[in-house]
Amino acid sequence: MMDTPSISDAEWEVMTVLWSHSPLMASEIVQRLAAPAGRRGWSPRTVKTLLNRLVKKGALAYEAKGNRYLYRPAVRREQCVRNESRSFLSRVFDGAVGPMLMHFATHADLSPQEVEELQQILAQKRVMGSSTRTDIDRPECSHQE
Repeated sequence: MMDTPSISDAEWEVMTVLWSHSPLMASEIVQRLAAPAGRRGWSPRTVKTLLNRLVKKGALAYEAKGNRYLYRPAVRREQCVRNESRSFLSRVFDGAVGPMLMHFATHADLSPQEVEELQQILAQKRVMGSSTRTDIDRPECSHQE
C-alpha cells in the first residue's frame, strides 16, 4: 500500500466530506463546505484549491464526467486516523500509550458502555499479553497544521 500524504486541518475537512459521501462533484463538495450554508463557510475558490492540493498529494482521485469531475478518496479514513493517533501520541505523550490512556480515562466523559468496552479491551490485553499490538505504529498518513 502506498504511503498516504500529509494533510492539513483544512484538507481534513474536505476528506471528511468525501469519506462520508463519495464520489461527489466539485460543486457538491463546495455546497457542503462553502458559505453561507456550508459547515466551514469557505468560498468556492478555497474549496477548489483544497481539492487540487489533495489530488496533487494523492489523497484524492478524480474521474472526468463531461466538463465536471467526480472526486473520491484515494486513502481510507482509518489509515489517516491511525497516523493521527500515532502522531498525537508521539507529540504529546512521547509515544507512551499507558499515560495517554490513563489521562483520557481520568479526564474524558465516558458512557457506561464505553467504560465496559475499554475494560473488555484491557482484559483481552491482559490475557494475551503485550504481543497483541495494534497498527498504531504503522505510518500511513500524516496530518499537518
